[in-house]
Amino acid sequence: MSDHVALLLRRAGFGPTTEELAAAQRSGYPATLANLLEPRGPDVGATRAPIPELGPDPHAYLPNPTPEQHANADAARKEQVELIQRWWLDRMIAASHQATEKLIFFWHGHWATSADHVRSAQLMLAQHRTLREARDFAEQAHRMVVDQALIYWLDGHYNKRGAPNENLARELFELFMLGIGNYTERDVQEAARALTGWRVVLSRRTPVHDPPHHDSGRKTILGTTARFDAAGLVDLLLNQPQCPRFIAERLWFRYASATRPLPEETRERMVAEFPVPGRMLRAMFSDAAFPATAHTLPKQPVEWLVGAMRQLGLRMASLPVDTATEILYDVRALGQMPFAPPSVGGWPAGTAWLTSAAAEVRMSLGDKLVGFVAPTRLTPEEVARLLCVDRWSDRTYAVLRDAKDARQLLTLGLASPEYLVT
Repeated sequence: MSDHVALLLRRAGFGPTTEELAAAQRSGYPATLANLLEPRGPDVGATRAPIPELGPDPHAYLPNPTPEQHANADAARKEQVELIQRWWLDRMIAASHQATEKLIFFWHGHWATSADHVRSAQLMLAQHRTLREARDFAEQAHRMVVDQALIYWLDGHYNKRGAPNENLARELFELFMLGIGNYTERDVQEAARALTGWRVVLSRRTPVHDPPHHDSGRKTILGTTARFDAAGLVDLLLNQPQCPRFIAERLWFRYASATRPLPEETRERMVAEFPVPGRMLRAMFSDAAFPATAHTLPKQPVEWLVGAMRQLGLRMASLPVDTATEILYDVRALGQMPFAPPSVGGWPAGTAWLTSAAAEVRMSLGDKLVGFVAPTRLTPEEVARLLCVDRWSDRTYAVLRDAKDARQLLTLGLASPEYLVT
């Protein structure tokens, strides 16, 4: 698999720099895979983009705000959300441990929660910390099911004894842990009872449980009867044979192919490593089925942007704040904003990103980024090396060769079909 080092770097991270690709090719596939999934030492790059300290939510201590106080708090919240969005993009760019950062972005799309509804940067950042800190999927699931941002996003704070709200329970089965077809409506109804009693308190960083509103009665879920609570429900789902198979499928869908099914032998290798995501990824990336998916997975907008900025040597933090904010608007126009997935189902994959409208935005944004590099002289071959593109098609090469100057040449490279797929 030595010929597939570049593919591995593009899929496991956000896009290698020329130097990273050259070093990986010298090391070979097995060593590169080990370095990606088991990095040694601290993430030196990420230390230059520490998680911001926000202080309390602007609405946390305003029990009876005046209209002006309410508006000011809303404005402060919006600024804080934009701050953490700029920060995370910068962190993705700066991170030395690219596979770690990419995996956290995967989990964000898996437990898709949006600041557009939650509105509190503090709650979103607390959820983000959980995704970073959880040792494996089991710990992650236990923490996420009582995560305040997720509870608010899925109306879990309305879920009380005698009046259960099924939203969180349904998504826990369908999107987070088991997948469609592996539960019944009765299971959802009973699981909702198990999740009753959790509240969202803006002044608290940890989950708040209200025992009087929890249904402590016996429930029958997936054929098992017990006095399930949130922790017991998660344990039950983790022990279902379909849970590791579902997570393996989700990893394959995002990292390998959105169109080709996960081969059964590969799935079983991944399932054997559950619940540790890094080990599941190692099983997938080291399987012969993985390189067969080469050039079939279009980049998501965040992958495209982060990879481009890494290869151009740019950082969000080094740009003027107004320019960084403009980039955020462009990313939203492309359809993928960190901390703001469109629905609980997360973002689409595959050719959904390759629209004519998106092409126009990418050209404009690419030109904006290249403007900060100010190239004076480039050839199509040099652009390929800079962007870590294996080779140009004859059609793309003809377009690049006719570029009027180096800036246009590099911008066209960023918008080329070869650069838009991993």
